[in-house]
Amino acid sequence: MKTKSFSDMQCSIARSLELVGSWWSLLIIRDAMMGARRFKHFQKSLGIAKNTLTSRLIQLIDSDILERVPAKDGSAYDEYQLTPKGRDLGPIILALSQWGDKWAVHPDGPSFEYFDRKTGEDLTAIWPRRANGEAMELRDVGVKPAGTSTPQPESGIERTSS
Repeated sequence: MKTKSFSDMQCSIARSLELVGSWWSLLIIRDAMMGARRFKHFQKSLGIAKNTLTSRLIQLIDSDILERVPAKDGSAYDEYQLTPKGRDLGPIILALSQWGDKWAVHPDGPSFEYFDRKTGEDLTAIWPRRANGEAMELRDVGVKPAGTSTPQPESGIERTSS
């Protein structure tokens, strides 16, 4: 079933979902971030039908999120790797995983743990931060129409009733 296209909407979230909104696409991106390179690796990890995987890989290539490259080992099989645009989805995949670990966790616990490769320390939650690195309260994040100069004090992401 064809869904409504968001490609003409000005909203960046809607336009992003146009490119990566399919759950299969997000899982393919996750697997690519974790080192999957070949069709068979994605298929084995995800248990996805070949035709669905082929379709999603083509979409991700056409959206410049993945690129198809010759295999590093010289074999006849191509590999898929993230483009810079695809790598920029890293914080989103991490944030979605962290949210899922908190609100949609499997009874056996999380499937992955993310850590700093240099220090071995667990990653802190992906969260809005001020320019100085200080974590912000969500209610302190303002929203204004693009191109306007004056933010409205009561236009934020989260507002509670007084």
